[in-house]
Amino acid sequence: MVSTRASSRADERPLSSSGKPSSSSSSSSSNPTQGSWSHAPSRLTLLWLAISIPLVVWDTVYVLGRPHTMAGGFLHWPLYVPYALYAEIDYVYGWKAVHDNLGFTSAQGLLNAVEIAMYLAYLWMCYERGSWTLDGRRGGKAALVGLSAAVMTLSKTVLYWANEYYSGFAGIGHNAPMDLLFLWIIPNGAWLVGSGYMIFDFGGNILDGLAMASEHRKSA
Repeated sequence: MVSTRASSRADERPLSSSGKPSSSSSSSSSNPTQGSWSHAPSRLTLLWLAISIPLVVWDTVYVLGRPHTMAGGFLHWPLYVPYALYAEIDYVYGWKAVHDNLGFTSAQGLLNAVEIAMYLAYLWMCYERGSWTLDGRRGGKAALVGLSAAVMTLSKTVLYWANEYYSGFAGIGHNAPMDLLFLWIIPNGAWLVGSGYMIFDFGGNILDGLAMASEHRKSA
Protein backbone atom coordinates (compact mmCIF):
# COMPACT_ATOMS: atom_id res chain seq x y z
CA MET A 1 0.00 0.00 0.00
CA VAL A 2 1.18 3.57 -0.55
CA SER A 3 2.62 4.35 2.81
CA THR A 4 3.58 6.96 5.35
CA ARG A 5 6.70 6.48 7.39
CA ALA A 6 4.54 6.24 10.47
CA SER A 7 3.11 2.93 9.23
CA SER A 8 4.32 -0.35 10.65
CA ARG A 9 2.72 -2.89 8.28
CA ALA A 10 5.26 -5.02 6.46
CA ASP A 11 3.52 -4.84 3.11
CA GLU A 12 3.81 -1.05 3.18
CA ARG A 13 7.58 -0.98 3.46
CA PRO A 14 9.26 1.10 0.73
CA LEU A 15 10.95 -0.84 -2.03
CA SER A 16 14.69 -0.73 -2.54
CA SER A 17 16.27 -0.44 -5.98
CA SER A 18 16.17 -4.24 -6.21
CA GLY A 19 12.40 -4.25 -5.68
CA LYS A 20 12.68 -5.81 -2.19
CA PRO A 21 11.76 -4.16 1.10
CA SER A 22 14.60 -2.03 2.36
CA SER A 23 15.63 -2.91 5.90
CA SER A 24 16.97 0.55 6.63
CA SER A 25 13.86 2.21 5.24
CA SER A 26 11.52 -0.15 7.03
CA SER A 27 12.99 0.73 10.40
CA SER A 28 12.23 4.39 9.85
CA SER A 29 8.82 3.49 8.39
CA SER A 30 7.88 1.67 11.57
CA ASN A 31 8.94 4.47 13.87
CA PRO A 32 5.75 6.41 14.69
CA THR A 33 7.67 9.09 16.56
CA GLN A 34 9.34 10.36 13.42
CA GLY A 35 6.11 11.82 12.08
CA SER A 36 7.53 12.31 8.60
CA TRP A 37 5.52 11.64 5.43
CA SER A 38 6.62 9.72 2.37
CA HIS A 39 5.17 8.24 -0.77
CA ALA A 40 6.07 4.87 -2.27
CA PRO A 41 4.15 2.77 -4.81
CA SER A 42 2.85 -0.47 -3.35
CA ARG A 43 3.64 -3.86 -4.84
CA LEU A 44 0.06 -4.10 -6.09
CA THR A 45 0.37 -0.72 -7.81
CA LEU A 46 3.60 -1.73 -9.52
CA LEU A 47 2.14 -5.09 -10.54
CA TRP A 48 -1.00 -3.48 -11.93
CA LEU A 49 0.97 -0.88 -13.89
CA ALA A 50 3.33 -3.57 -15.23
CA ILE A 51 0.29 -5.42 -16.60
CA SER A 52 -1.95 -2.54 -17.63
CA ILE A 53 0.48 -0.15 -19.32
CA PRO A 54 1.58 -2.59 -22.07
CA LEU A 55 -2.05 -3.60 -22.64
CA VAL A 56 -3.21 0.01 -22.91
CA VAL A 57 -0.36 0.82 -25.30
CA TRP A 58 -1.39 -2.19 -27.40
CA ASP A 59 -5.02 -1.05 -27.35
CA THR A 60 -4.19 2.57 -28.12
CA VAL A 61 -2.13 1.73 -31.18
CA TYR A 62 -4.95 -0.51 -32.44
CA VAL A 63 -7.58 2.19 -31.97
CA LEU A 64 -5.60 5.09 -33.41
CA GLY A 65 -4.17 2.88 -36.19
CA ARG A 66 -7.54 1.76 -37.54
CA PRO A 67 -8.32 0.58 -40.21
CA HIS A 68 -4.71 -0.53 -40.80
CA THR A 69 -4.65 -2.52 -37.54
CA MET A 70 -7.96 -4.24 -38.32
CA ALA A 71 -8.52 -7.50 -40.20
CA GLY A 72 -7.16 -7.04 -43.72
CA GLY A 73 -4.95 -4.10 -42.75
CA PHE A 74 -1.19 -4.22 -43.20
CA LEU A 75 -0.61 -3.80 -39.43
CA HIS A 76 -3.11 -6.45 -38.38
CA TRP A 77 -0.88 -9.54 -38.42
CA PRO A 78 0.51 -10.77 -36.08
CA LEU A 79 0.14 -8.21 -33.29
CA TYR A 80 -3.55 -7.47 -33.66
CA VAL A 81 -4.98 -10.84 -34.68
CA PRO A 82 -6.80 -11.18 -31.28
CA TYR A 83 -8.67 -7.96 -32.06
CA ALA A 84 -10.46 -9.69 -34.94
CA LEU A 85 -12.45 -11.56 -32.28
CA TYR A 86 -12.83 -8.60 -29.95
CA ALA A 87 -14.15 -6.46 -32.82
CA GLU A 88 -16.97 -8.98 -33.15
CA ILE A 89 -17.67 -8.83 -29.41
CA ASP A 90 -17.57 -5.03 -29.15
CA TYR A 91 -18.72 -3.14 -32.25
CA VAL A 92 -17.05 0.01 -30.91
CA TYR A 93 -13.79 -1.68 -31.95
CA GLY A 94 -15.13 -3.15 -35.18
CA TRP A 95 -15.85 -2.14 -38.74
CA LYS A 96 -19.29 -0.78 -37.82
CA ALA A 97 -17.70 2.01 -35.80
CA VAL A 98 -15.35 2.82 -38.70
CA HIS A 99 -18.13 2.87 -41.29
CA ASP A 100 -20.39 4.95 -39.01
CA ASN A 101 -17.49 7.35 -38.35
CA LEU A 102 -17.97 6.85 -34.61
CA GLY A 103 -15.69 9.32 -32.89
CA PHE A 104 -15.94 7.84 -29.38
CA THR A 105 -13.43 5.05 -30.08
CA SER A 106 -10.65 7.35 -31.26
CA ALA A 107 -11.42 9.93 -28.56
CA GLN A 108 -11.00 7.17 -25.99
CA GLY A 109 -7.72 6.13 -27.65
CA LEU A 110 -6.41 9.69 -27.43
CA LEU A 111 -7.19 9.80 -23.70
CA ASN A 112 -5.46 6.43 -23.37
CA ALA A 113 -2.28 8.02 -24.71
CA VAL A 114 -2.49 10.84 -22.15
CA GLU A 115 -3.14 8.31 -19.40
CA ILE A 116 -0.08 6.25 -20.40
CA ALA A 117 2.10 9.36 -20.41
CA MET A 118 0.94 10.22 -16.88
CA TYR A 119 1.65 6.73 -15.54
CA LEU A 120 5.10 6.69 -17.12
CA ALA A 121 5.79 10.14 -15.65
CA TYR A 122 4.69 8.85 -12.25
CA LEU A 123 7.02 5.85 -12.43
CA TRP A 124 9.91 8.04 -13.59
CA MET A 125 9.33 10.48 -10.74
CA CYS A 126 9.24 7.61 -8.23
CA TYR A 127 12.45 5.96 -9.38
CA GLU A 128 14.35 8.98 -10.73
CA ARG A 129 16.98 8.79 -7.96
CA GLY A 130 17.19 5.02 -7.62
CA SER A 131 14.69 4.60 -4.79
CA TRP A 132 10.94 4.03 -4.85
CA THR A 133 10.40 6.11 -1.70
CA LEU A 134 9.94 9.86 -2.00
CA ASP A 135 9.32 12.47 0.64
CA GLY A 136 8.63 16.17 0.75
CA ARG A 137 7.48 18.05 -2.34
CA ARG A 138 8.82 15.42 -4.74
CA GLY A 139 6.72 12.76 -3.06
CA GLY A 140 3.69 15.02 -3.13
CA LYS A 141 4.07 15.70 -6.85
CA ALA A 142 4.41 12.00 -7.64
CA ALA A 143 1.36 11.12 -5.54
CA LEU A 144 -0.73 13.81 -7.25
CA VAL A 145 0.29 12.66 -10.74
CA GLY A 146 -0.45 9.03 -9.85
CA LEU A 147 -3.80 9.92 -8.29
CA SER A 148 -4.79 12.08 -11.27
CA ALA A 149 -3.92 9.29 -13.72
CA ALA A 150 -5.93 6.74 -11.69
CA VAL A 151 -8.96 9.07 -11.53
CA MET A 152 -8.67 9.52 -15.30
CA THR A 153 -8.58 5.76 -15.83
CA LEU A 154 -11.59 5.13 -13.61
CA SER A 155 -13.60 8.00 -15.13
CA LYS A 156 -12.82 6.88 -18.68
CA THR A 157 -13.77 3.28 -17.90
CA VAL A 158 -17.04 4.31 -16.24
CA LEU A 159 -17.78 6.49 -19.29
CA TYR A 160 -17.14 3.49 -21.55
CA TRP A 161 -19.66 1.39 -19.60
CA ALA A 162 -22.15 4.28 -19.43
CA ASN A 163 -21.89 4.78 -23.19
CA GLU A 164 -23.06 1.20 -23.67
CA TYR A 165 -25.92 1.59 -21.21
CA TYR A 166 -27.25 4.83 -22.67
CA SER A 167 -26.94 3.57 -26.25
CA GLY A 168 -29.12 0.57 -25.44
CA PHE A 169 -26.04 -1.68 -25.48
CA ALA A 170 -25.59 -1.00 -29.18
CA GLY A 171 -22.00 -2.21 -29.17
CA ILE A 172 -22.28 -5.37 -27.05
CA GLY A 173 -25.96 -6.29 -26.80
CA HIS A 174 -25.70 -8.93 -29.54
CA ASN A 175 -23.45 -11.23 -27.48
CA ALA A 176 -24.39 -14.42 -25.67
CA PRO A 177 -24.29 -13.95 -21.86
CA MET A 178 -21.17 -16.10 -21.31
CA ASP A 179 -19.30 -14.43 -24.17
CA LEU A 180 -20.20 -11.05 -22.73
CA LEU A 181 -19.06 -12.07 -19.25
CA PHE A 182 -15.67 -13.51 -20.18
CA LEU A 183 -14.79 -11.33 -23.17
CA TRP A 184 -16.14 -7.93 -22.13
CA ILE A 185 -17.30 -7.59 -18.51
CA ILE A 186 -14.35 -9.25 -16.78
CA PRO A 187 -11.59 -7.70 -18.97
CA ASN A 188 -13.07 -4.20 -18.77
CA GLY A 189 -14.00 -4.60 -15.11
CA ALA A 190 -10.33 -5.14 -14.25
CA TRP A 191 -9.69 -1.46 -15.01
CA LEU A 192 -12.42 -0.43 -12.57
CA VAL A 193 -10.81 -2.52 -9.82
CA GLY A 194 -7.20 -1.54 -10.58
CA SER A 195 -7.81 2.19 -10.86
CA GLY A 196 -10.21 2.14 -7.89
CA TYR A 197 -7.54 0.54 -5.71
CA MET A 198 -4.97 3.15 -6.76
CA ILE A 199 -7.36 6.03 -6.01
CA PHE A 200 -8.07 4.63 -2.53
CA ASP A 201 -4.37 4.01 -1.92
CA PHE A 202 -2.99 7.29 -3.27
CA GLY A 203 -5.82 9.35 -1.78
CA GLY A 204 -5.24 7.85 1.67
CA ASN A 205 -1.53 8.58 1.41
CA ILE A 206 -2.17 12.22 0.48
CA LEU A 207 -4.69 12.61 3.30
CA ASP A 208 -2.12 11.21 5.75
CA GLY A 209 0.34 13.86 4.61
CA LEU A 210 -2.22 16.65 5.00
CA ALA A 211 -3.15 15.40 8.47
CA MET A 212 0.52 15.35 9.50
CA ALA A 213 1.02 18.87 8.17
CA SER A 214 -2.03 20.07 10.07
CA GLU A 215 -0.82 18.48 13.32
CA HIS A 216 2.61 20.00 12.80
CA ARG A 217 1.10 23.47 12.38
CA LYS A 218 -0.93 23.06 15.58
CA SER A 219 2.10 21.98 17.57
CA ALA A 220 4.37 24.70 16.15
